[in-house]
Amino acid sequence: MSAADVSPGATAFRAVARADAGLFTHRFNYPVAARLASASFRARLRPSALTLANLVLGVGASVAVVAVTPWLHRDLVHVGVGVAVWLIWQLAYCLDCADGQLARVSGKSSPAGGRLDVLCDIAVQVALVAAVIAVSASAGREYPVWLPGVFAASWMVNMVTSVMAKEGANVSLVTSRSLPVLIVKLVRDYGFIVTVIAATIAIAPSAMVWVMAGFTLVNCGFLAASIGLTARAAWRSGPPTT
Repeated sequence: MSAADVSPGATAFRAVARADAGLFTHRFNYPVAARLASASFRARLRPSALTLANLVLGVGASVAVVAVTPWLHRDLVHVGVGVAVWLIWQLAYCLDCADGQLARVSGKSSPAGGRLDVLCDIAVQVALVAAVIAVSASAGREYPVWLPGVFAASWMVNMVTSVMAKEGANVSLVTSRSLPVLIVKLVRDYGFIVTVIAATIAIAPSAMVWVMAGFTLVNCGFLAASIGLTARAAWRSGPPTT
């Protein structure tokens, strides 16, 4: 058997994963993604196949949540829905992590593949936002009419920073990898975020409005801090006056 016929193990794929991911992603999603990437390599799948599988599963799970919201608060329907969508959302995200690992190890990365990855990520997150808003509305709670709009708009911060990170830009406000910092950063870790959303659906779907408000506050705060720090850096890096 030639060296070209030897399939890299999961360790090889795990080694090329992005180092700036969150704690949950590092500890849970990346190991699963490495195994998916290794199996995909043996099956001779292209990275784009994993990207499209992420799209179908991620969007499909969110659409299912929206579809069942009229029955979500009956008996234990919400428990089954919450567990099911958590598994599907996590599998979709693991596939999203695996496509980049597979592309780097197999040497099949391309600008078109990168664009497809970004576009599919955006579609998956748009569907997730729609699911959160639908569950919040189904509870019949009173909340400001502008909250869903601000929530959806502020969620763009996650998408924009994710794209910037994939392009190699350092968008982290705190670069420390210490455990306390990583724990705080869980609020912006996609694997952890979908876990919180799925757990809310399973345990107390009527509380989803508070989850929506919480993520709105976090994302708006991150955006404000990013603008402030970036503006200060740009001001200091300007040409000296004479």
